[in-house]
Amino acid sequence: MIVSGTDFADGERLELAKPLVETLSRRREALLTALGEDAPVYGVTTGMGRLAGVALDARQQAEHQRNLLVGRAVGGPPWLPPEDVRALLLARLRDFLQPWSGLSPELVQFLVDRLNDGFTPAVPRFGLGSSGEIIPLAHAFQTFLGIGTVLEDGAEVPAAEALARRGVEPYVLGPKEGASLLQGSPLAVLHADRGWTETQQLIDLQTLTEAMAIDVLGAPREVFSPVMAGEDDQLRTLLLSLTGLVGPGPVRAGVVQAPLSVRVAPRALAHAGRVNSDLHAARRRWDTMPGDSPSFIDGAFVPGTAYHAVDLGLRMDAVTAALVHLGEISVQRTHRLLDERFSGLPAQLTADPGPRAGLVPLHKRAVGELHALRRLATPATLGSIDTSAGQEDVQAFAWAAGEQLRAAVSHLFAITACELVTESQARYLAGGDGVPGLRAAYEWVRSVVPPLEADRPLGPEVERLIAACRAVPFDDLVTLA
Repeated sequence: MIVSGTDFADGERLELAKPLVETLSRRREALLTALGEDAPVYGVTTGMGRLAGVALDARQQAEHQRNLLVGRAVGGPPWLPPEDVRALLLARLRDFLQPWSGLSPELVQFLVDRLNDGFTPAVPRFGLGSSGEIIPLAHAFQTFLGIGTVLEDGAEVPAAEALARRGVEPYVLGPKEGASLLQGSPLAVLHADRGWTETQQLIDLQTLTEAMAIDVLGAPREVFSPVMAGEDDQLRTLLLSLTGLVGPGPVRAGVVQAPLSVRVAPRALAHAGRVNSDLHAARRRWDTMPGDSPSFIDGAFVPGTAYHAVDLGLRMDAVTAALVHLGEISVQRTHRLLDERFSGLPAQLTADPGPRAGLVPLHKRAVGELHALRRLATPATLGSIDTSAGQEDVQAFAWAAGEQLRAAVSHLFAITACELVTESQARYLAGGDGVPGLRAAYEWVRSVVPPLEADRPLGPEVERLIAACRAVPFDDLVTLA
């Protein structure tokens, strides 16, 4: 892909367009000219943090940009997975193509080349108690200088060795480049991007599991009428989707009300959709805000605060809390499906209750996933501590909120898979194909996890279904009436 702006996809080979290189050169020349003036520039002609008041002479300035990366690489394993490292590097590339960065085309090209040749720095996931993300970013970009380690086929390899195998000399930083590499919140940004996408997948899948529960339990439909949404457009849209899937019936004889976990799920889903949309909107606003500190704007160096991604962190905390509630509802629905009093089907969804356990062990797996999921609901963004002798006296910990969100997503995918298997088995035992809007979904689940005629170890099949849930588009699974 020829890169001419900041909108490009993951996984493609990148190439800087010639006009973009020329633009980067002009911006860099203007920045270097401004640096030649007498005014101090934070992190370039001065120290950083508590040492911002220390002026650097020409020799110290030349060494300082390298020292910024080396001295702050104090983290350790576990490392970010390779796909997240690539997303981090892409987030940095988007930052560096913005008008306010002023980085050299040589550094931008070096970053593009490393994205193209699969260079994967070892970046720590935890122990990052700094204002902003300077510790993981130091680990990521010291590797460009041939320092630190990279990951190759899961093994740690010296960065200098990895560069040499590519026939590449270590990069030599120019003025301000080390400081810029450490600024911003690209980890929070990548988690917000991926967390939003994965959460939307889960909202769609949980809408599907809710519809299946209505179908196999024969739940009355009136409670899901869109008129009950009032002026809540998010809830109305969800109820319309849900009623389109399940249609008007059939309702099981003698059932006046479905279990509460079935009746209230649309509200929980609407709330999750709302807070996830809020996260997405906040993430989009980040593309319009200078991310460097100082940023180079209209010929002047302007200090920024993009290292404090509290607006992303708190929203990711809110999405995580919403996912926990969806998980609680899903696990409860699964339990009701296993109970013959609610389903009218054989106990534990086995054709031979007693000699065979049926799907009760699968519910226990879902309970274990929920137990882990609940522990992620404590907000990660809150809890500042003084660092840098008081110069940095507050942190956002937005990266940690992102880690928790991504972990919560993984647990809810597992819970969702357990419920899908349970609903597929219930439909199998009940007979028939189910309501028309769900027939494709039932067939899809059965193609991955066939119905149980007898007990068998379901663990590997559940893992395959989790992977399928992450991969299949929701629209491929449903037919709206």
